[in-house]
Amino acid sequence: MELKELLEHFNHGDTLGEDFEVIELMRYYSRQAQKITMEINTRYHEPEELAELFSELIGKPVGEHFGLFPPFYTDFGKNITIGDNVFINADCKFQDQGGIFVDDGALIGHGVVLATLNHDMDPEKRQQLHPAPIHIGKRVWIGANAVITAGVSIGDNSVVAAGAVVTKDVPANTVVGGVPAKIIKTIGNATTE
Repeated sequence: MELKELLEHFNHGDTLGEDFEVIELMRYYSRQAQKITMEINTRYHEPEELAELFSELIGKPVGEHFGLFPPFYTDFGKNITIGDNVFINADCKFQDQGGIFVDDGALIGHGVVLATLNHDMDPEKRQQLHPAPIHIGKRVWIGANAVITAGVSIGDNSVVAAGAVVTKDVPANTVVGGVPAKIIKTIGNATTE
């Protein structure tokens, strides 16, 4: 199995955990991600170098004007897509097997967790994994230590308050907060496209 087939497996939402070949390939890419994130996290890099290393990590170019403050962690790396003018602050953790899509102008605060995998609720099948993508819209601001769970989309211009746990889609132009996150207010005069 090649990376392309593995990504198709993840992006179709296929259950993982029963096919040893899939698990071994996922672990291989996890080790590759560990090598690159160790390089990112253990010495100083100019912004251009960080963009190059992050592009190597995700297997495709990051958008223009990419910003990253290390450390950064991921346990796969190859299913992340980054738009233009995206900034990722220190100590973020991206579990990206299910796919993470960060659109133009998004700001991701300190310690944010984006988790695209769930274990099965049946104890007999607990080792099985269920991937689902996370979509972060344009100009979204995710506050420090927020957690976004598998299958969630955050609409354009929205704000996720610090410490929120987002388990459901967030409409565009909305502020959410709390555990679980709930709508706090809408944002007036937001840019639309």
